[in-house]
Amino acid sequence: MKLHSKYLDGLRIKPDAESRTREEAPKCDWPGCDRPGEHPAPKGRDREGEYFIFCMEHVRRYNKSYNYFSGMADEELREWLERNVTGHRPTWRMGGREMPGGAAFRAAFRHARPWRDAYGLFGTGDAFTYGKPKRRLPAAVMEALQTLGLDESADAAAIKARYKKLVKELHPDRHGGDKVKEARLRVVIEAYHKLRKAKMC
Repeated sequence: MKLHSKYLDGLRIKPDAESRTREEAPKCDWPGCDRPGEHPAPKGRDREGEYFIFCMEHVRRYNKSYNYFSGMADEELREWLERNVTGHRPTWRMGGREMPGGAAFRAAFRHARPWRDAYGLFGTGDAFTYGKPKRRLPAAVMEALQTLGLDESADAAAIKARYKKLVKELHPDRHGGDKVKEARLRVVIEAYHKLRKAKMC
């Protein structure tokens, strides 16, 4: 009975790995070597994805002498290292040259209608508006604006116009001494002074 048979080799618990490697592995690429090549080694720059196949002894020797940058001038090496910082991908300075397609992107959205966040994903209620975000103001200023019935988008002209309208409506000469309207007038005047102090108008 033959102990080294291709039929029995597959039945063994631990097949004879060495004999199988000898049969399946390609020959070592080192000139004059007949051993099986089991270890890939890169062929070099500008040949990415291509490999030599060496035996263990020759892959060690090859790796010791391998230099990816051999034959590259100092200026080329410096340029390669600078591009390597960004993974050799193009980049643009902030506020400098515009990225490709940037003008087309802006033109597409220039006349877009404001987008509202109906479900509050980007804040509470309608706080997020595409294109022109709402101003963030101190709580005292926001309270004064709300007293006048305005929101944070109100400018100085809108504040003055609203104040004049409320003063006319709530003036004692107009309502005949109504105490509730007099109290409301005091609150409106106080709110307007807060806005003037905050240089909103």
